[in-house]
Amino acid sequence: MENSSNCVRVFADQEQIRQCTEKINHAGPVFDRLAQVLDLAGNANRLKIIYLLRQESNLCVCDLSEILGLTIPAVSQHLRKLKDGQLIQARKVGQTVFYSLRTASIGTLQSLLGQLEATTNLPLLAA
Repeated sequence: MENSSNCVRVFADQEQIRQCTEKINHAGPVFDRLAQVLDLAGNANRLKIIYLLRQESNLCVCDLSEILGLTIPAVSQHLRKLKDGQLIQARKVGQTVFYSLRTASIGTLQSLLGQLEATTNLPLLAA
């Protein structure tokens, strides 16, 4: 990448630039995944679903629909996006499908949920 001709920097620490570039390139997939998670959690209803699944572990679409005051199709659409983003998983029991957070996503989501708890005084249950 070329330096901007508008830069007024007198001294560039090329080693620092190289190290930072290397760190960013090395962590690229982590940034991509975190951006995906933040994009999914950036919707208030999906964030509420994530919070509820963290609290209750297993909820079906009907439970979530009633709790959130949303239609079943609306909740299903949010669940599909969360499932496609690999944040939640589905488990069928008879004719009912129960949703829960994927174990691999709990660590990433814990930081978001911790912030939610800190700013709203909503209790979070231990994993």
